[in-house]
Amino acid sequence: RDFIKNMITGTSQADCAVLIVAAGTGEFEAGISKNGQTREHALLAFTLGVKQLIVGVNKMDSSEPPYSEARYEEIKKEVSSYIKKIGYNPAAVAFVPISGWHGDNMLEPSTNMPWFKGWKIERKDGNAEGKTLIDALDAILPPSRPTEKPLRLPLQDVYKIGGIGTVPVGRVETGVLKPG
Repeated sequence: RDFIKNMITGTSQADCAVLIVAAGTGEFEAGISKNGQTREHALLAFTLGVKQLIVGVNKMDSSEPPYSEARYEEIKKEVSSYIKKIGYNPAAVAFVPISGWHGDNMLEPSTNMPWFKGWKIERKDGNAEGKTLIDALDAILPPSRPTEKPLRLPLQDVYKIGGIGTVPVGRVETGVLKPG
């Protein structure tokens, strides 16, 4: 199944992308292969102007052996190399080993990966560090939105809702929109 259309719709409105990469044997290799979805999604995010990226290395509980530091480092190295080629600075990207199934490193630091001392990102606007995926999300810098400029609101869609009328959907890029 191809989710690219939905991915483009969401990404075109995003300030940050979270690239989830599976650590399971064979799964990572399929995603990072020449026509894999991991590559495609990372490239689309960058092309659509998403400048901030977080990489979640998921299914760490399914790696061989479970919660393998070597597997995490192998994936981090390969993904770093690819995202650098497309234009991201790997030093400004948080890599977090996680297990969505068990909740490892999602909201709380995991005891299953004592080798993981946390992530660090270095960027012009200031450095950040943390241990979990939520920490990485909290470290995202909101882009400046020029409120003093004229209103610019690119439309994503227009819905015609009976009894309400026509409802445009988009994001304010510049300027300010007020009721009335």
